Amino acid sequence: MNILIVHAHPEPQSFCSAMGREMARVWQSQGHTVEWSDLYAQGFNPVSGPNDFTQRANPDYLVYALEQRNAVKTNSLPADIASEVDKVKRCDLLVLNFPLYWFSVPAILKGWIDRVFLSGVFYGGRTFYDRGLMAGKRAWVTFTLGGRSNMFGEEAVHGDIQTMLRPLLRGTLGYCGFTVHEPFAAYHVPYLPEAERNSIMADCVQAAETLEDRPVLRFPKLEQFDSDMNPLK
Repeated sequence: MNILIVHAHPEPQSFCSAMGREMARVWQSQGHTVEWSDLYAQGFNPVSGPNDFTQRANPDYLVYALEQRNAVKTNSLPADIASEVDKVKRCDLLVLNFPLYWFSVPAILKGWIDRVFLSGVFYGGRTFYDRGLMAGKRAWVTFTLGGRSNMFGEEAVHGDIQTMLRPLLRGTLGYCGFTVHEPFAAYHVPYLPEAERNSIMADCVQAAETLEDRPVLRFPKLEQFDSDMNPLK
């Protein structure tokens, strides 16, 4: 299996960074190939805009998704985007590893998605969810955060963690066709003693070792909807 870890933490010594390294170690020991996109180390530019296109289909008005399609057609994608797209195409499993910022992903990871998940390559038209262009690939989200586990859940102060991450889990990965495993959250890690942090790391390692057995999230199947995307009765 080819695995791509997209890592988005600015501190190499962080627990989040260590999680990424431990997951890579596990998968390599199992015989898998692991590739990295360390976004901060690469200095990845997260800002999408007109500078992403050297040959515009419409130089007078920017429709970003349409210009993405044109750049693919004319083989004129910027090198930094083309390289990341190729990594995702090669992988069987995409892992997004990051610290939770404001109930969401860091800006550098959001920008990576904006620039790399190309219209016409990852999704487009009626090719989404189970018909998304990444169908057949799997994805897993792993992240660290400061909040305690009891702060998340249906009746908890912050609500359900998967609902919080819906734009990423469903609106991005599921939408593009990935089979998405239940995420792994490392709660409260900045404030825990070493023994508890070691226990969380052991849980992360075990989850990586047995990822194929980890439950997957449920998303719509387009066969359940008519041509106008109304639910079939």
